[in-house]
Amino acid sequence: MPQTRLRLCRSLLFLPASNPRAIEKARELPADMVILDLEDAVKPEDKAAARAAAARAVETGFGERVAAIRVNVATSPFYGDDIVAIRRGPADFVIVPKVDDPRQPADAARLTERPILAMIETARGVLAAPAIAASCAGLIVGTNDLAADLALPPSRGRAALAHALQAVVLAARAAGVAVFDGVYNRLEDDAGLTEQCEEGRAFGFDGKSLIHPSQIDTANRIFGPSEAEIAAAERLVAAATGGAERFEGAMIEEMHVAAARAVLARARR
Repeated sequence: MPQTRLRLCRSLLFLPASNPRAIEKARELPADMVILDLEDAVKPEDKAAARAAAARAVETGFGERVAAIRVNVATSPFYGDDIVAIRRGPADFVIVPKVDDPRQPADAARLTERPILAMIETARGVLAAPAIAASCAGLIVGTNDLAADLALPPSRGRAALAHALQAVVLAARAAGVAVFDGVYNRLEDDAGLTEQCEEGRAFGFDGKSLIHPSQIDTANRIFGPSEAEIAAAERLVAAATGGAERFEGAMIEEMHVAAARAVLARARR
């Protein structure tokens, strides 16, 4: 899948691969990416059934939505069977959790013959993010595990995570790959979700991973361009003639034109 299409994903919905009802419902939801989870959302005794269900689900497909499967961590007893089950399958991406070494996504890509999204969930992962980003198709920050690894108080918000989050975005941008923010845990807090999505967009994330369908519309709205941004981008592209020039009281050049075209590409998505 072209990197440009991945960068257009605003909403990445995690759902348990062991839940057939959730899988069917996801085919009608406006999420840009559906992630069938074999890891945290699935009990050990349900792993085999979830693995088979995920393989069937991606065979059926999710229409225009990007389809991904999150495997179990590489050190678990389930990882090998996960890899065998999805090897050469039609999933658009394989998501590898708790990556702290660039060899992990590289090995997963070789074994599955699928592009890899690496989850950064530890201090070691953040420090290795530049090398990891260079070895995969994109990064997802696992903010819950990262906060726990950093021993951050759970009641203090994300202020202490800001450096780590921006370091992961920086690594992804330097490697030219997509990067996605972590989940928001509270399911009935629209104001909190909106605030965190706006913060994530301000940090430079392409989109946000989600844990419930009720969060999709908010992520799509905030990580997609507003009507005002679209109108401004259209005016800028129409007015640009090349080189440095004046536009609506500011100086613009080719960099600004490219940014405006990127806004219009997201609007079309």
